[in-house]
Amino acid sequence: MQEDFIAGKPVPVVGTNIPVLRVLGNNAGPMTGPGTNSYIVGSDRLAVVDPGPADAEHIARLLDIIDGRPVEAVFVTHTHGDHSPGTALLLRHIDTQVVGLPAPQGSGQDPSFTPSRRYEDGESIGCADFAIKLLHTPGHVSNHFCFLLKGEGVLFTGDHILEGTTPVILPPDGNMRDYLNSLQRLKSETLRFIAPAHGRVMSKPYQEIEKLLRHRLRRESKIRRVLADSFAFGAIPIEALNRQVYDDVPEHLLPWAMKTLQAHLIKLAEDGEVVEHQTGWLQRGPQDS
Repeated sequence: MQEDFIAGKPVPVVGTNIPVLRVLGNNAGPMTGPGTNSYIVGSDRLAVVDPGPADAEHIARLLDIIDGRPVEAVFVTHTHGDHSPGTALLLRHIDTQVVGLPAPQGSGQDPSFTPSRRYEDGESIGCADFAIKLLHTPGHVSNHFCFLLKGEGVLFTGDHILEGTTPVILPPDGNMRDYLNSLQRLKSETLRFIAPAHGRVMSKPYQEIEKLLRHRLRRESKIRRVLADSFAFGAIPIEALNRQVYDDVPEHLLPWAMKTLQAHLIKLAEDGEVVEHQTGWLQRGPQDS
Protein backbone atom coordinates (compact mmCIF):
# COMPACT_ATOMS: atom_id res chain seq x y z
CA MET A 1 0.00 0.00 0.00
CA GLN A 2 1.35 3.41 -0.99
CA GLU A 3 0.50 4.97 2.40
CA ASP A 4 3.09 2.62 3.95
CA PHE A 5 5.76 4.66 2.17
CA ILE A 6 5.13 8.24 3.25
CA ALA A 7 8.38 9.77 4.49
CA GLY A 8 8.20 10.73 8.16
CA LYS A 9 4.91 8.93 8.85
CA PRO A 10 5.21 6.51 11.81
CA VAL A 11 3.83 3.08 10.89
CA PRO A 12 3.33 0.68 13.85
CA VAL A 13 4.42 -2.94 13.71
CA VAL A 14 1.17 -4.74 14.49
CA GLY A 15 1.25 -7.66 16.92
CA THR A 16 3.88 -6.65 19.49
CA ASN A 17 3.47 -5.77 23.17
CA ILE A 18 6.46 -3.44 23.06
CA PRO A 19 5.56 -0.65 20.61
CA VAL A 20 7.67 -0.54 17.44
CA LEU A 21 7.29 2.29 14.90
CA ARG A 22 8.79 2.31 11.41
CA VAL A 23 9.64 5.82 10.18
CA LEU A 24 10.63 6.15 6.53
CA GLY A 25 13.42 8.53 5.57
CA ASN A 26 13.43 11.07 2.74
CA ASN A 27 16.06 9.22 0.69
CA ALA A 28 14.17 7.19 -1.91
CA GLY A 29 16.36 6.08 -4.81
CA PRO A 30 17.51 3.22 -7.04
CA MET A 31 19.55 1.57 -4.26
CA THR A 32 17.42 2.58 -1.26
CA GLY A 33 14.01 1.79 -2.72
CA PRO A 34 11.37 3.85 -0.91
CA GLY A 35 14.06 5.05 1.52
CA THR A 36 15.76 3.96 4.73
CA ASN A 37 13.58 2.83 7.63
CA SER A 38 14.36 4.12 11.09
CA TYR A 39 12.66 2.35 13.98
CA ILE A 40 11.57 3.71 17.35
CA VAL A 41 11.10 1.03 20.01
CA GLY A 42 9.34 1.38 23.37
CA SER A 43 6.73 3.55 25.08
CA ASP A 44 8.07 5.52 28.06
CA ARG A 45 11.79 4.91 27.48
CA LEU A 46 12.91 4.33 23.91
CA ALA A 47 15.52 2.95 21.55
CA VAL A 48 16.21 4.12 18.00
CA VAL A 49 17.43 1.77 15.26
CA ASP A 50 19.25 3.20 12.20
CA PRO A 51 18.83 7.00 12.31
CA GLY A 52 19.56 7.02 8.58
CA PRO A 53 21.48 9.58 6.50
CA ALA A 54 22.52 13.01 7.73
CA ASP A 55 19.13 14.49 6.87
CA ALA A 56 18.08 17.23 9.29
CA GLU A 57 14.42 16.94 8.27
CA HIS A 58 14.30 13.21 9.06
CA ILE A 59 16.11 13.67 12.38
CA ALA A 60 13.67 16.43 13.29
CA ARG A 61 10.79 14.08 12.55
CA LEU A 62 12.32 11.37 14.77
CA LEU A 63 12.70 13.94 17.56
CA ASP A 64 9.06 14.96 17.15
CA ILE A 65 8.01 11.33 17.62
CA ILE A 66 10.40 10.86 20.55
CA ASP A 67 8.77 13.96 22.08
CA GLY A 68 11.23 14.40 24.94
CA ARG A 69 11.09 10.81 26.16
CA PRO A 70 14.43 9.32 27.28
CA VAL A 71 16.32 7.35 24.60
CA GLU A 72 18.19 4.44 26.17
CA ALA A 73 20.31 3.66 23.10
CA VAL A 74 20.76 4.24 19.38
CA PHE A 75 21.41 1.01 17.48
CA VAL A 76 23.13 1.16 14.07
CA THR A 77 23.20 -1.92 11.83
CA HIS A 78 26.21 -0.76 9.77
CA THR A 79 28.04 2.33 8.59
CA HIS A 80 26.80 2.90 5.04
CA GLY A 81 25.78 6.47 4.31
CA ASP A 82 22.03 5.79 4.40
CA HIS A 83 22.15 4.19 7.88
CA SER A 84 24.62 5.74 10.33
CA PRO A 85 25.39 9.44 9.59
CA GLY A 86 22.11 10.59 11.13
CA THR A 87 23.45 9.39 14.49
CA ALA A 88 25.69 12.44 14.88
CA LEU A 89 22.74 14.78 14.20
CA LEU A 90 20.55 12.92 16.67
CA LEU A 91 23.23 13.10 19.38
CA ARG A 92 23.11 16.91 19.22
CA HIS A 93 19.70 16.62 20.89
CA ILE A 94 19.93 13.51 23.08
CA ASP A 95 22.60 11.97 25.29
CA THR A 96 22.67 8.19 25.01
CA GLN A 97 24.83 5.19 24.22
CA VAL A 98 25.52 4.35 20.58
CA VAL A 99 25.54 0.64 19.71
CA GLY A 100 27.23 -0.73 16.60
CA LEU A 101 30.59 -1.41 15.02
CA PRO A 102 32.94 1.26 13.61
CA ALA A 103 33.55 1.57 9.89
CA PRO A 104 36.22 -0.85 8.62
CA GLN A 105 39.47 0.95 7.86
CA GLY A 106 39.76 1.98 4.22
CA SER A 107 36.17 0.98 3.44
CA GLY A 108 34.94 4.46 2.53
CA GLN A 109 32.07 4.04 4.98
CA ASP A 110 30.89 6.63 7.52
CA PRO A 111 33.96 7.82 9.49
CA SER A 112 31.81 9.93 11.84
CA PHE A 113 30.19 6.91 13.46
CA THR A 114 31.64 6.23 16.91
CA PRO A 115 30.17 3.47 19.10
CA SER A 116 30.14 4.13 22.83
CA ARG A 117 32.30 1.05 23.48
CA ARG A 118 33.25 -2.27 21.94
CA TYR A 119 30.10 -4.36 21.45
CA GLU A 120 30.16 -8.14 21.13
CA ASP A 121 28.10 -10.66 19.20
CA GLY A 122 25.39 -12.20 21.39
CA GLU A 123 25.31 -9.59 24.14
CA SER A 124 22.03 -7.97 25.19
CA ILE A 125 21.47 -4.28 25.81
CA GLY A 126 18.82 -3.52 28.42
CA CYS A 127 16.50 -0.63 27.57
CA ALA A 128 14.02 -0.05 30.42
CA ASP A 129 11.27 -2.66 29.95
CA PHE A 130 12.85 -4.44 26.96
CA ALA A 131 16.19 -5.80 25.81
CA ILE A 132 17.82 -6.03 22.41
CA LYS A 133 20.23 -8.82 21.46
CA LEU A 134 23.16 -8.07 19.16
CA LEU A 135 23.74 -10.53 16.33
CA HIS A 136 26.88 -10.01 14.24
CA THR A 137 25.84 -10.78 10.65
CA PRO A 138 28.75 -10.06 8.29
CA GLY A 139 28.23 -10.51 4.57
CA HIS A 140 26.80 -7.35 3.03
CA VAL A 141 29.70 -5.69 4.88
CA SER A 142 31.92 -6.99 7.67
CA ASN A 143 30.60 -4.70 10.43
CA HIS A 144 26.90 -5.53 10.04
CA PHE A 145 24.71 -6.21 13.08
CA CYS A 146 21.12 -7.42 13.20
CA PHE A 147 19.24 -6.52 16.39
CA LEU A 148 16.65 -8.82 17.99
CA LEU A 149 13.95 -7.34 20.22
CA LYS A 150 13.86 -10.11 22.78
CA GLY A 151 10.52 -11.60 23.75
CA GLU A 152 8.85 -10.04 20.70
CA GLY A 153 10.83 -11.79 17.98
CA VAL A 154 11.29 -8.58 15.97
CA LEU A 155 14.57 -8.76 14.05
CA PHE A 156 15.91 -5.44 12.76
CA THR A 157 17.93 -6.61 9.75
CA GLY A 158 19.43 -3.46 8.23
CA ASP A 159 20.61 -4.46 4.76
CA HIS A 160 21.08 -8.15 5.65
CA ILE A 161 17.49 -9.01 4.68
CA LEU A 162 15.36 -6.63 2.60
CA GLU A 163 11.76 -6.67 1.43
CA GLY A 164 11.24 -7.36 -2.25
CA THR A 165 14.90 -7.46 -3.24
CA THR A 166 18.23 -9.03 -2.34
CA PRO A 167 21.14 -7.16 -0.74
CA VAL A 168 24.33 -6.45 -2.65
CA ILE A 169 27.41 -8.22 -1.27
CA LEU A 170 30.32 -5.78 -1.45
CA PRO A 171 33.81 -7.33 -1.61
CA PRO A 172 36.47 -7.08 -0.40
CA ASP A 173 34.83 -6.03 2.87
CA GLY A 174 31.64 -7.94 2.07
CA ASN A 175 31.87 -11.72 1.83
CA MET A 176 29.47 -14.24 0.29
CA ARG A 177 30.44 -17.14 2.55
CA ASP A 178 29.95 -14.93 5.61
CA TYR A 179 26.59 -13.82 4.24
CA LEU A 180 25.30 -17.36 3.77
CA ASN A 181 26.58 -18.39 7.20
CA SER A 182 24.93 -15.34 8.79
CA LEU A 183 21.59 -16.23 7.22
CA GLN A 184 21.87 -19.79 8.51
CA ARG A 185 22.74 -18.48 11.98
CA LEU A 186 19.53 -16.42 12.15
CA LYS A 187 17.42 -19.57 11.73
CA SER A 188 18.37 -20.60 15.26
CA GLU A 189 16.79 -17.46 16.79
CA THR A 190 13.13 -17.16 17.81
CA LEU A 191 11.70 -14.79 15.22
CA ARG A 192 8.22 -13.42 14.46
CA PHE A 193 8.93 -10.37 12.30
CA ILE A 194 11.72 -9.09 10.06
CA ALA A 195 12.03 -5.31 10.18
CA PRO A 196 14.32 -4.40 7.25
CA ALA A 197 16.05 -1.12 6.50
CA HIS A 198 14.26 -0.93 3.15
CA GLY A 199 10.68 -2.02 2.51
CA ARG A 200 7.85 -3.23 4.74
CA VAL A 201 8.03 -5.36 7.87
CA MET A 202 7.68 -9.08 7.01
CA SER A 203 5.76 -11.60 9.11
CA LYS A 204 7.22 -14.89 7.81
CA PRO A 205 10.87 -14.61 8.86
CA TYR A 206 12.03 -18.19 8.33
CA GLN A 207 10.38 -18.30 4.91
CA GLU A 208 12.19 -15.09 3.94
CA ILE A 209 15.54 -16.48 5.13
CA GLU A 210 15.06 -19.71 3.17
CA LYS A 211 14.04 -17.72 0.09
CA LEU A 212 17.25 -15.72 0.26
CA LEU A 213 19.39 -18.82 0.73
CA ARG A 214 17.73 -20.51 -2.27
CA HIS A 215 18.19 -17.39 -4.38
CA ARG A 216 21.90 -17.11 -3.62
CA LEU A 217 22.51 -20.81 -4.25
CA ARG A 218 20.55 -20.67 -7.52
CA ARG A 219 22.71 -17.74 -8.66
CA GLU A 220 25.82 -19.68 -7.70
CA SER A 221 24.59 -22.67 -9.74
CA LYS A 222 23.98 -20.37 -12.71
CA ILE A 223 27.59 -19.16 -12.53
CA ARG A 224 28.78 -22.78 -12.62
CA ARG A 225 26.49 -23.54 -15.56
CA VAL A 226 27.60 -20.53 -17.63
CA LEU A 227 31.28 -21.32 -16.99
CA ALA A 228 30.76 -25.01 -17.81
CA ASP A 229 28.98 -24.18 -21.08
CA SER A 230 31.82 -21.92 -22.20
CA PHE A 231 34.73 -24.00 -20.88
CA ALA A 232 35.82 -25.09 -24.36
CA PHE A 233 35.99 -21.47 -25.53
CA GLY A 234 38.29 -20.27 -22.76
CA ALA A 235 37.99 -17.74 -19.98
CA ILE A 236 35.03 -15.35 -19.92
CA PRO A 237 35.68 -11.66 -19.18
CA ILE A 238 33.81 -10.74 -16.01
CA GLU A 239 31.68 -8.15 -17.84
CA ALA A 240 30.37 -10.82 -20.23
CA LEU A 241 29.90 -13.27 -17.38
CA ASN A 242 27.93 -10.66 -15.46
CA ARG A 243 25.53 -10.14 -18.37
CA GLN A 244 24.91 -13.88 -18.75
CA VAL A 245 24.52 -14.64 -15.05
CA TYR A 246 22.35 -11.56 -14.45
CA ASP A 247 20.36 -11.61 -17.69
CA ASP A 248 17.21 -11.14 -15.58
CA VAL A 249 18.41 -7.85 -14.04
CA PRO A 250 17.69 -4.34 -15.46
CA GLU A 251 20.61 -2.67 -17.19
CA HIS A 252 21.01 0.09 -14.58
CA LEU A 253 21.51 -2.50 -11.82
CA LEU A 254 24.23 -4.48 -13.61
CA PRO A 255 27.11 -2.54 -11.96
CA TRP A 256 25.73 -3.56 -8.56
CA ALA A 257 25.14 -7.12 -9.73
CA MET A 258 28.83 -7.16 -10.65
CA LYS A 259 29.74 -6.63 -6.99
CA THR A 260 27.72 -9.64 -5.88
CA LEU A 261 29.05 -11.70 -8.81
CA GLN A 262 32.58 -10.94 -7.62
CA ALA A 263 31.62 -12.11 -4.13
CA HIS A 264 30.26 -15.38 -5.57
CA LEU A 265 33.41 -15.90 -7.66
CA ILE A 266 35.69 -15.32 -4.68
CA LYS A 267 33.78 -17.98 -2.75
CA LEU A 268 33.82 -20.43 -5.66
CA ALA A 269 37.56 -19.85 -6.16
CA GLU A 270 38.16 -20.58 -2.47
CA ASP A 271 36.13 -23.78 -2.92
CA GLY A 272 38.39 -24.77 -5.81
CA GLU A 273 35.62 -24.63 -8.43
CA VAL A 274 36.70 -21.67 -10.56
CA VAL A 275 39.94 -19.97 -11.56
CA GLU A 276 40.67 -16.39 -12.52
CA HIS A 277 42.86 -16.04 -15.61
CA GLN A 278 44.32 -12.91 -17.14
CA THR A 279 41.42 -12.70 -19.60
CA GLY A 280 38.59 -13.65 -17.25
CA TRP A 281 37.07 -16.52 -15.29
CA LEU A 282 37.09 -20.23 -16.09
CA GLN A 283 35.72 -23.40 -14.60
CA ARG A 284 38.58 -25.16 -12.85
CA GLY A 285 40.06 -27.91 -15.01
CA PRO A 286 42.65 -30.67 -14.46
CA GLN A 287 45.44 -28.33 -15.54
CA ASP A 288 44.59 -25.99 -12.63
CA SER A 289 44.98 -28.65 -9.93
